[in-house]
Amino acid sequence: MDISDYAQVIELWSETEAMLLRDADSKENIGKYLERNPNLSFVALSSDKIVGAILVGTDGRRGYVQHLAVDSKFRGKGIGEQLISSAVNALAKVGIAKTHLFVANENLNAQSSYEKLGWFLRDEVRLFSFNSSDSGNV
Repeated sequence: MDISDYAQVIELWSETEAMLLRDADSKENIGKYLERNPNLSFVALSSDKIVGAILVGTDGRRGYVQHLAVDSKFRGKGIGEQLISSAVNALAKVGIAKTHLFVANENLNAQSSYEKLGWFLRDEVRLFSFNSSDSGNV
Protein backbone atom coordinates (compact mmCIF):
# COMPACT_ATOMS: atom_id res chain seq x y z
CA MET A 1 0.00 0.00 0.00
CA ASP A 2 1.13 3.52 -0.68
CA ILE A 3 -0.55 6.88 -0.26
CA SER A 4 -1.79 6.86 -3.87
CA ASP A 5 -4.13 4.03 -2.77
CA TYR A 6 -5.71 6.19 -0.06
CA ALA A 7 -8.95 7.19 -1.84
CA GLN A 8 -9.90 3.60 -2.62
CA VAL A 9 -8.70 2.27 0.74
CA ILE A 10 -10.60 4.84 2.84
CA GLU A 11 -13.72 4.14 0.76
CA LEU A 12 -13.34 0.41 1.45
CA TRP A 13 -12.75 0.99 5.16
CA SER A 14 -15.73 3.38 5.32
CA GLU A 15 -18.01 0.77 3.77
CA THR A 16 -16.82 -2.02 6.09
CA GLU A 17 -19.09 -2.82 9.02
CA ALA A 18 -17.64 -2.35 12.51
CA MET A 19 -14.59 -0.49 11.15
CA LEU A 20 -13.63 2.14 13.69
CA LEU A 21 -12.33 5.14 11.75
CA ARG A 22 -11.11 8.32 13.40
CA ASP A 23 -9.52 11.64 12.49
CA ALA A 24 -6.20 9.80 12.76
CA ASP A 25 -7.15 8.02 9.52
CA SER A 26 -6.82 11.20 7.47
CA LYS A 27 -4.79 11.06 4.27
CA GLU A 28 -2.00 13.08 5.89
CA ASN A 29 -1.79 10.79 8.93
CA ILE A 30 -1.95 7.59 6.90
CA GLY A 31 0.80 8.97 4.65
CA LYS A 32 3.03 9.57 7.67
CA TYR A 33 2.20 6.10 9.03
CA LEU A 34 3.15 4.44 5.74
CA GLU A 35 6.43 6.41 5.62
CA ARG A 36 7.33 5.27 9.16
CA ASN A 37 6.35 1.69 8.38
CA PRO A 38 7.49 1.01 4.81
CA ASN A 39 6.56 -2.23 3.05
CA LEU A 40 4.31 -3.49 5.85
CA SER A 41 0.83 -2.55 4.54
CA PHE A 42 -0.79 -4.15 1.52
CA VAL A 43 -3.73 -3.97 -0.87
CA ALA A 44 -5.45 -6.71 -2.85
CA LEU A 45 -6.58 -5.87 -6.37
CA SER A 46 -9.23 -7.15 -8.73
CA SER A 47 -8.41 -5.58 -12.06
CA ASP A 48 -7.54 -2.01 -10.99
CA LYS A 49 -9.93 -1.93 -8.03
CA ILE A 50 -8.74 -2.34 -4.44
CA VAL A 51 -10.85 -5.10 -2.88
CA GLY A 52 -8.79 -5.59 0.28
CA ALA A 53 -6.43 -3.54 2.40
CA ILE A 54 -4.37 -3.99 5.55
CA LEU A 55 -2.65 -1.20 7.50
CA VAL A 56 0.29 -2.47 9.56
CA GLY A 57 3.05 -0.89 11.56
CA THR A 58 5.63 -1.61 14.23
CA ASP A 59 7.07 0.07 17.28
CA GLY A 60 10.32 -1.86 16.82
CA ARG A 61 9.28 -4.66 19.19
CA ARG A 62 5.78 -5.67 18.10
CA GLY A 63 3.70 -5.47 14.97
CA TYR A 64 0.25 -3.89 14.94
CA VAL A 65 -2.57 -4.53 12.50
CA GLN A 66 -4.58 -1.33 12.60
CA HIS A 67 -7.16 -1.95 9.87
CA LEU A 68 -8.01 -4.93 7.69
CA ALA A 69 -10.95 -4.95 5.30
CA VAL A 70 -12.10 -7.01 2.34
CA ASP A 71 -14.89 -5.86 0.03
CA SER A 72 -18.03 -7.83 0.96
CA LYS A 73 -18.33 -9.17 -2.62
CA PHE A 74 -14.85 -10.73 -2.34
CA ARG A 75 -15.04 -12.31 1.11
CA GLY A 76 -14.60 -16.03 1.57
CA LYS A 77 -11.91 -16.22 -1.13
CA GLY A 78 -8.88 -16.10 1.20
CA ILE A 79 -8.03 -12.46 0.52
CA GLY A 80 -8.03 -11.48 4.20
CA GLU A 81 -5.88 -14.48 5.06
CA GLN A 82 -3.45 -13.58 2.28
CA LEU A 83 -3.23 -9.97 3.48
CA ILE A 84 -2.58 -11.10 7.07
CA SER A 85 0.05 -13.56 5.87
CA SER A 86 1.78 -10.89 3.78
CA ALA A 87 1.86 -8.53 6.76
CA VAL A 88 3.15 -11.13 9.22
CA ASN A 89 5.85 -12.20 6.74
CA ALA A 90 6.88 -8.57 6.11
CA LEU A 91 7.11 -7.99 9.87
CA ALA A 92 9.21 -11.14 10.27
CA LYS A 93 11.64 -9.80 7.65
CA VAL A 94 12.29 -6.77 9.88
CA GLY A 95 12.68 -8.92 13.00
CA ILE A 96 9.16 -8.66 14.45
CA ALA A 97 7.88 -12.04 15.64
CA LYS A 98 4.78 -11.02 17.62
CA THR A 99 1.90 -9.05 16.19
CA HIS A 100 -1.21 -7.60 17.81
CA LEU A 101 -4.41 -6.53 16.11
CA PHE A 102 -7.41 -4.44 17.00
CA VAL A 103 -10.97 -5.68 16.46
CA ALA A 104 -14.18 -3.92 17.46
CA ASN A 105 -15.95 -5.75 20.29
CA GLU A 106 -19.10 -6.19 18.20
CA ASN A 107 -17.24 -7.57 15.16
CA LEU A 108 -17.76 -11.23 16.01
CA ASN A 109 -17.24 -12.39 12.40
CA ALA A 110 -13.74 -10.89 12.30
CA GLN A 111 -12.91 -12.29 15.73
CA SER A 112 -13.94 -15.77 14.60
CA SER A 113 -11.91 -15.46 11.40
CA TYR A 114 -8.77 -14.41 13.29
CA GLU A 115 -9.16 -17.29 15.75
CA LYS A 116 -9.37 -19.75 12.83
CA LEU A 117 -6.04 -18.32 11.61
CA GLY A 118 -4.35 -18.98 14.98
CA TRP A 119 -4.75 -15.54 16.58
CA PHE A 120 -5.83 -15.59 20.20
CA LEU A 121 -7.65 -13.25 22.54
CA ARG A 122 -5.52 -11.77 25.30
CA ASP A 123 -7.33 -11.82 28.63
CA GLU A 124 -4.37 -10.78 30.77
CA VAL A 125 -4.10 -7.24 29.38
CA ARG A 126 -6.47 -4.32 28.86
CA LEU A 127 -6.05 -1.56 26.30
CA PHE A 128 -5.92 1.92 27.82
CA SER A 129 -5.84 5.12 25.79
CA PHE A 130 -4.99 8.72 26.55
CA ASN A 131 -6.07 11.63 24.37
CA SER A 132 -4.14 14.89 24.72
CA SER A 133 -6.24 16.70 22.09
CA ASP A 134 -9.60 18.43 22.38
CA SER A 135 -11.14 16.04 19.84
CA GLY A 136 -12.77 12.83 20.96
CA ASN A 137 -12.42 11.44 17.45
CA VAL A 138 -8.64 11.09 17.31
